[in-house]
Amino acid sequence: MDHPSPTPAAVLTSTATAALADSSLTDRAGWLRAAADVLDGHADQIVRLADEETHLGAARLTGELARTTGQLRLFADAVEEGSFLDVTIDHADPDVPRPDVRRMMRPLGPVAVFAASNFPLAFSVAGGDTASALAAGCPVVVKAHEGHPRLSALVGGLLATVLPAGAVTVLHGREAGRALVRDPAIRAVGFTGSLTGGRALFDLAAGRPDPIPFYGELGSLNPVVVTPAAVAARGEAVARDFVASFTLGSGQFCTKPGLLFLPAGHGLEAALVEAVAAVRPGPLLGEWIRAGFDERLAALAALPGVRGLVAPAPGDGHTASAALLTVPAARFAAEPAAAQECFGPASLVIEYADRADLLAALAAVPGSLTATVHGESDDDADLVRAVLDLATERAGRVVWNGWPTGVTVGWAMHHGGPWPSTTAPLHTSVGVAAIRRFLRPVAYQNLPDALLPEALREANPLGLPRRVDGRLREPVAATPR
Repeated sequence: MDHPSPTPAAVLTSTATAALADSSLTDRAGWLRAAADVLDGHADQIVRLADEETHLGAARLTGELARTTGQLRLFADAVEEGSFLDVTIDHADPDVPRPDVRRMMRPLGPVAVFAASNFPLAFSVAGGDTASALAAGCPVVVKAHEGHPRLSALVGGLLATVLPAGAVTVLHGREAGRALVRDPAIRAVGFTGSLTGGRALFDLAAGRPDPIPFYGELGSLNPVVVTPAAVAARGEAVARDFVASFTLGSGQFCTKPGLLFLPAGHGLEAALVEAVAAVRPGPLLGEWIRAGFDERLAALAALPGVRGLVAPAPGDGHTASAALLTVPAARFAAEPAAAQECFGPASLVIEYADRADLLAALAAVPGSLTATVHGESDDDADLVRAVLDLATERAGRVVWNGWPTGVTVGWAMHHGGPWPSTTAPLHTSVGVAAIRRFLRPVAYQNLPDALLPEALREANPLGLPRRVDGRLREPVAATPR
């Protein structure tokens, strides 16, 4: 099988590969901060155009822009701090015997990024995938989402004014996206979107003559388990907060809690129905989202044992009202079709009879980005531990007495999980650790000091944190990077 011809964007980006890979850490951090500054400087224009194309509202989009520029600055800080290079040195030891070996992380090469529909800024042209790839020293080709093409062009043009030529390129069209994954210049792919679309691109990436990493986020159910003690202590508050979480942003967040496990006889049905009925219809991202929501909701409602609590009211192509359904845990565990994401403002309440019933149903939940447990100090400790063990096995982030919507962008965050929530559960698409996706280790054996990358030289001229002969060494005073 021959390689396809490179896309024009990949050819352009290849001119930036060496420039970014060889850039100083100071320059790289400066570019990331400049990107944040230019976006903040055009905030009004960006938010206005984003709202025209996505209907998400100025308040939500203003916050999302702040997250986008904030994570660009966070990656700038991480680049300057330098631990992402994972510099490790084993000096030669004739008594072992052992040669001198020095290892560090190097940029993987040009990266393809597929923008998401539901985060037109934070997971789009200047979003977390792009920011982390640039921080790693990789140029980026972004396949813009069809839901916000003019916004993508605007943001791409603004970035071009402050970044090196070819550092970020924007493409449009589905066929261009497929060609991009096959392009021999591309060394990795970041994707946020549907299971169907992501799996197709994942297979393309794996089927290349030279398979490349595909970091896909494909959908998540994000189960929430409420113990009997938590129901007794604060059941109505849990019900209200659950509804607020699953309807946030019209249910179009990847961390939306799609499943609520409650003990049988919980007595919260009236509170749940009242809270859902009070939620005003909200905007969806487009008619294609509405069509998918209607289709999946109808399929879920038709499953044996599923009962509707609140049916959605009719809406136009850009709005949807909330819906809530319920099913016994034993029926859920026996029906694989019940454990599929319904993207939009709908969720499923699963009623469990006892510990065994709960654990069997929870075991039927596929891999998720998050799993949440609401419990109390006087809970059955064995039950809570068993639930937490299953949650840890099934999800990348375990939440206690909180809600999964709202993902902190920081050093410790992990936004990933077992299949089908992501294709690479070892990695995150949010937070500083996202940079690891676009790096690869290279070890240098017995090279003269003058021929080593600066980060590996004996004097540590960059002042980086390093592990030397098995011991972590704090940074030392550095020359400019």
